[in-house]
Amino acid sequence: MAPAQKEVDVDEVLNKVNRSFEMTCSDNLLDSMRFFRNYLKANPNRIYLPDDDYTFFDSLFAQLEQASDEGKTYRVMHYGDSQIEMDRISSVLRDCLQSFFGGSGPNMIPAIQPVATISVSQWASNLHRYMVYGDAARASHHRYGPMLQFSQVTGNGSISFAQSSHSRALPRVKEISTVSVLLGNNSDGFAAALRCDTITAEPKVLAANDSVSLITWKLPAPVKRGTISFSGTADIYAVLLDGEPGIAVDNVPLRGCAGNLFDRIDESTMRQSFDLLGTRLILLQFGVNRIPGITSTGHIVAYVKELENQIDYLKRVAPDAMLLFVGPADMGKRYNGVMGTWKTLPELNDSLRAMSLRKGVAYWDVFHMMGGEGSMAQWVNHNPALAGPDHIHFTFAGAQEIGSNLAKSLTTYYDFYKMRQHVPSEKVIEFVNLDWREDSIRTAGRIKLPSYNPFGLKTR
Repeated sequence: MAPAQKEVDVDEVLNKVNRSFEMTCSDNLLDSMRFFRNYLKANPNRIYLPDDDYTFFDSLFAQLEQASDEGKTYRVMHYGDSQIEMDRISSVLRDCLQSFFGGSGPNMIPAIQPVATISVSQWASNLHRYMVYGDAARASHHRYGPMLQFSQVTGNGSISFAQSSHSRALPRVKEISTVSVLLGNNSDGFAAALRCDTITAEPKVLAANDSVSLITWKLPAPVKRGTISFSGTADIYAVLLDGEPGIAVDNVPLRGCAGNLFDRIDESTMRQSFDLLGTRLILLQFGVNRIPGITSTGHIVAYVKELENQIDYLKRVAPDAMLLFVGPADMGKRYNGVMGTWKTLPELNDSLRAMSLRKGVAYWDVFHMMGGEGSMAQWVNHNPALAGPDHIHFTFAGAQEIGSNLAKSLTTYYDFYKMRQHVPSEKVIEFVNLDWREDSIRTAGRIKLPSYNPFGLKTR
């Protein structure tokens, strides 16, 4: 029998989450410093950082700020299970980050998409798909690429895409002006030609190459549709549908996956791919698919060790990227006719967070953000429904909440980064290390800060 679980008021929970990110930027720098200190020390909806190091994302933010001026696009890889299919969650995070740092388009897609996405329409001909797991065919090698799959072209083949007409497609995903193909193991004279709307780009012809290549067409204007035609033999790892320089968020859903199979892929292929792509942040959103098989602490220890091995692998193949683990959501199970949380889920969530922080990986706690034990049932019963009747997957409305709050947590760290550019670092350290519960008057008297706010921060 499952222990009794509290009744969760979803509206109250979400209102509290939203209030936790609210910051009024006045002319008083002390007020802003106090908000950030309290956020770092006490906000349960924050992204937890290894060693509580508030500079963890600084190098990422510095690069993203320069991306547009330098004509570069840096990529965020969002790996997850079926919870992120159809570009749910990723699309919300993408739109928010692009509003800060520039960029557009649906970003990375596989040559063959088995599950339709809200952000782009696509189809292919004369390609054969291989995947590292699942019911797809296996290749004779392990060079599957960063989407854990590839599609082989032998002779002639094509990939077509079109601007999404889905009602939930966000405006920025429709702005496509840079098209790229990530490929490998191509034959001599392999050719790729791009035709978009009324624009026909120069074809790309490659010499024989058994490593990874990236070919790119920068178009003079955004396009609504296009077709990439291939001639020859190659493994197509991904197509990139981007816009202006900035940031890209690549949605990689792996239905049924527990996140424990990255190390089945050839390390050289992955390392070359992440380097060519400019990958700077990797999100891992897994756990739910393993929960039904976890019945003891020993099972949790074994699974966490598997994920620890994956983190070591990803650090080897993507040394320029930082990692963020997005913890499992609440997951419902019926006990004596009453829907509650799987018994082992809270312990698994705590173990994943502890392991992530110990391994130098940031962690965002979805389970507690939702309201903790018993929350999934209330997300299902909410009007409108925030999760489906399987008590596992979010609806689009629920995914909006998850993606939005993940984005708010990340961009709050960015606002703190911006603010710190105007305050001596020793003052920041001294202020942050104060007990966050101290009386504001005594705090103001102990540390002298400028009485004005010399920067523009986005309010929540």
